[in-house]
Amino acid sequence: MSVSIIIKTLNEEKRIAATIESALAALPGGIGEVIVADSGSRDRTVEIASGYPVIVAQIAPPAQASCGIGPQLGFQYSTFDHICLLDGDMILDPQFLPDALRFLAGNPDVAGVTGHVEEMQTANLEYARRVQRNAPENRVGDIDRMNGGGLYRRSAIEKTGYISDRNLHGYEEFDLGVRLRSLGWRLHRLDQRFVSHFGHTSNSYKLLVRRWNSKYLFGTGELLRASVGKPYFGRLIAELPELKLWAAVYCWWAVSALILLLAPGIVSGLAAVIALAALIVLLISIKKRSAAMGLYTVVAWCFHAAAVPAGFFRRRLPPDAWVESRTIGTAP
Repeated sequence: MSVSIIIKTLNEEKRIAATIESALAALPGGIGEVIVADSGSRDRTVEIASGYPVIVAQIAPPAQASCGIGPQLGFQYSTFDHICLLDGDMILDPQFLPDALRFLAGNPDVAGVTGHVEEMQTANLEYARRVQRNAPENRVGDIDRMNGGGLYRRSAIEKTGYISDRNLHGYEEFDLGVRLRSLGWRLHRLDQRFVSHFGHTSNSYKLLVRRWNSKYLFGTGELLRASVGKPYFGRLIAELPELKLWAAVYCWWAVSALILLLAPGIVSGLAAVIALAALIVLLISIKKRSAAMGLYTVVAWCFHAAAVPAGFFRRRLPPDAWVESRTIGTAP
C-alpha cells in the first residue's frame, strides 16, 4: 500500500527541506511519491524543493492562493491509493504512516486517520487560548475533522468529488470531514504523534490582521456558502458552535447601534457603547484570568464576526475543476 504525500507550501523556505526529507524517509518501503503543492511562493521554497526527487506543482494564473487550493492541487497530480496531507513547516513522524496504513486496512469504514500535532514553537496569545480548551487537535478516537492533515483513502475522497474546496481560505479540513461523514465514512485520531509543527510566532494582533488580509478569516462564511443546499447543511450548522458566538457578537453590535440611535446625545451614546464594550472585556478577562487575554479574545471575536459576511458573499469557482498550474519537477 503506497502513499502520495502532499506537502502544502506558501513561502516555507525555512522549513521545506526538512519537511521533504522527513516525507521521503517516511514512505513505506521507499515506495510512493512526494508532491510539493505550492500556492505561489515568492521566496526560495520552489527552488529548494526542486533539488529533491519530488514533484513540484505550483498554481498559475488565474488560480489564487487559498487554504483549500493546495490540497486539491496536490491531489490532481497524485497517483497512489492513499493520500497524506501535511504543511511545509511540519516534520512527519517516521512511525505514523505504517501505523496509519494498518489502521485503515483493519477499519474499512474509516476514510482518514491522523495523530497528534506536536507544536514546537508558540509565541502568540491565540495558541495559548486554543490549547486551553478541548481542541480538535487533542481528541483521540473518532473525530469530525483532521486538522493539520493526516492519511486519507483515495477511494473515499473520489466519492466526495474533490479533496479540498479551492474557494475556502479556512475550514477546508472541516468541509472535507463533513462531506465524508455525510456519506457514512468515519475519521479517526490515533494516540500517537503525526507531525512536529513549527508554526507562527507572530504577535497575535499582527496575526489577526495578516489573517484578515490573506482572507483566512473569511473561511467560516465561505464554508457556509459552499454548504447551502447540500444535504449536510444542517449537520454543519449544528457542529460549528462558533456560529452561536458570532451571532452573539452581532447582537452586541445591534444593541450598540440601538443605543446610539436612542441616546439623547452623541456623547452619552458613545459613553454607553464604550461602557458596554468595557464590561464585555472585563467579564472575559475574569473568565480568562488575564486582562491581555480578555482584550485579545474580544478583538478576535470582532474580526471573525466581521469576516463571516465578507466570506459568504465572495464569488465561487467550481471546487472540482482542474487547478490552473505548472509542474516544475518530476520524481524519478
